Amino acid sequence: MQAQTQGYTIGDYIRSISSIPLFFLLLAFFTPIILLLLIVTFGRASNFIVENIAPAIARPVLFIAGVRFRVKKHADPIPSPAVYIINHSSTLDLLTLLALGLPRVRFVAKWQFQYNPLFFIVGRLTGQVFIRREKSEKAIQTLQKNVNRIQQQGLSLMMAPEGTRKHDGVIGPFKKGPFRMAIELGYPIVPIYFEGNRKLSSGSFMITKKGTCTAHIFDAIPTESWEKSHLQPQIDQIQKQYMQWAEMEEKEEL
Repeated sequence: MQAQTQGYTIGDYIRSISSIPLFFLLLAFFTPIILLLLIVTFGRASNFIVENIAPAIARPVLFIAGVRFRVKKHADPIPSPAVYIINHSSTLDLLTLLALGLPRVRFVAKWQFQYNPLFFIVGRLTGQVFIRREKSEKAIQTLQKNVNRIQQQGLSLMMAPEGTRKHDGVIGPFKKGPFRMAIELGYPIVPIYFEGNRKLSSGSFMITKKGTCTAHIFDAIPTESWEKSHLQPQIDQIQKQYMQWAEMEEKEEL
């Protein structure tokens, strides 16, 4: 019988701890390649980097951590451009986001990620959006400044309505930012539900159990008829759907 600590086995700790330096080694290895691609193409390689190099970094790390990552499309083709939204309750979310490799997508990430110089360089040069989530008004202003660039380039956005993975319950309260952005851009909302992430890694550090994570990509939700002054009913309905998916996942685990 394997020794366990707080539900994790010794093997889980070994795999997880091995995967962390691998992530930063791969990021360091690919950073000069990314810089060269951006220089040679005058910045036009950003989409190639997000769609191909990001998964090339994330998927080996997930593999070493003992996580099998799957994508299940409930909508085919995947709607684009769009505002993609995800449930956020696990340290694995960063890796599964990168592993998706969705077309022409840009990530809305917390400001603190820029404290890592590699994240700062790659993120800024590939056009990712960094916001101060703890300051709602500043976050909204930052997003609005990027509207024209996103529209002109036909880019999609990836956002987490919960804002943080540190919340009570399986699904936390949804903020209005992603939904306001969808209206500003004239984009649909595309829900993505990460199944298994929280079950495998729910702590504050990236220690994960061995298992499977599945990204469920659902049909687009049109936003043409939405109004900023009356958004809450739509937000509540989408949050309710996430709660139902989470409840279904919990029942399947029993």
